[in-house]
Amino acid sequence: MLGDMPDSQQELTLRLHPAIAEIPAAEWDACAGPDNPFTSHAFLSALEDSGSASRRTGWLPQHVALRDAEGRLVAVAPAYAKSHSYGEYVFDHAWADALERAGGRYYPKLQVAVPFSPVPGGRLLVRPGSGIAWAGLGQALAQVTEQLDLSSAHVTFCSEAECQALGEAGWLPRTGTQFHWHNDGYNSFEDFLGALSSRKRKQLRRERRDAQSAGLAFRALQGAAITPRHWEAFHRFYMDTVDRKWGSAYLTARFWPMLSERLGERVVLMVAERDGEPVAGALNLMGSDTLYGRNWGAVAEAPFLHFELCYYQAIDFAIARGLKRVEAGAQGQHKIQRGYLPVPTFSAHWIRHRGLRRAVAEFLEAERPAVAEQMALLADASPFREER
Repeated sequence: MLGDMPDSQQELTLRLHPAIAEIPAAEWDACAGPDNPFTSHAFLSALEDSGSASRRTGWLPQHVALRDAEGRLVAVAPAYAKSHSYGEYVFDHAWADALERAGGRYYPKLQVAVPFSPVPGGRLLVRPGSGIAWAGLGQALAQVTEQLDLSSAHVTFCSEAECQALGEAGWLPRTGTQFHWHNDGYNSFEDFLGALSSRKRKQLRRERRDAQSAGLAFRALQGAAITPRHWEAFHRFYMDTVDRKWGSAYLTARFWPMLSERLGERVVLMVAERDGEPVAGALNLMGSDTLYGRNWGAVAEAPFLHFELCYYQAIDFAIARGLKRVEAGAQGQHKIQRGYLPVPTFSAHWIRHRGLRRAVAEFLEAERPAVAEQMALLADASPFREER
């Protein structure tokens, strides 16, 4: 318990919870809402209960909860005390190095985020009708950094509106770039291809043809159709990707079936099989209008296998179910040629050390126009016909 904090209209009690299990799922989800599965109690609890988000991995839960005078939960934020800057996708390593070279201490810091998941969405989760302003929750986060003697607080992959509200309250806003596919009312994948330039349309058709003629069967599995056998195979795929690219695995073998059990039909696994055996897979979660691509891996090689499983199968699935978007995760300019266009992402940062805060503010002031210019250049590489 951190005690009371004043609000413009009501008295609120601020408390940190070292486990999301301390907060009833119905109360948390009443603040988080139903749209984004990554901020749901089910997803976050699966991370903790599986040992994936834990002290061992450097993600110590410190979930922020605000209650009103009647004890009703009115706002929450998924928050973690971090002992490093990995698994975040909004990079602040240089900030940490600068402070520590100056004799300061950057870690631990407070990270308001969904661990290991660069998925945009709300981070300051307010119960509808409660009258709590995002700036008030930002004030609570700043209070946490003071009382726990943390260097800083970082709200990453938040909504643009949250970022703006925090910026007006004195936080430092930052922008980034991701690549999302948007459904313009397509009736089929061929309908989508018809919106592309002739050259790009031929390229995508060739990539799909080559992938699907490599002796593999592709399936989109959802909910109960995903069996323990699939999750065992998928963990092997995940570990193979980690070994080749990252070197350190956060997500445990227990996480996948736990996630599947708790999120049910919102879990979508694209699988490539050879002779009935899974040899590659791509994990997606489904929101109210968006399919979110997350992890992928393979123990077999085939032409354009990654594109087919992670991008084209996702587009097929989204069109069939009338979803508005596919978000394919961080980085990867190659996504543009597959119809995933650049969109801005947002974060906000509260830094206690005056010197570092000033330096970071100057850096971000210079970074923002550079990011905007890069996005404009990337948009020029769109594969869609100009008259679209």
